[in-house]
Amino acid sequence: MTRIIVASLAFLISVLPLGSAAAQDRDQDGGQRGGESRQADERPRVSMGQAVQRTSAGRPGRFLGASNRGDTIVVRWEYPGGRVADIMVDARTGRVLGER
Repeated sequence: MTRIIVASLAFLISVLPLGSAAAQDRDQDGGQRGGESRQADERPRVSMGQAVQRTSAGRPGRFLGASNRGDTIVVRWEYPGGRVADIMVDARTGRVLGER
């Protein structure tokens, strides 16, 4: 009887760390924590320099400055003649959204 108990305990001890390690791996790979996936949080982002390059491509004038406002990068641009515009760039895709 003692051998059965010892064998059972040895089996449980050897299985438990594997079970908890598997659960940790599942969580690190975007497991089922609250139905969310980590990949949804790790979206590709465009750097501020890339946003300025995309804004200046084919646009006359000069760069005045840029600021990051969450999911939008605002590039301040001066056109020939002195008109200043704020050009909005999507920080995830790099697409120019518009200007004001």
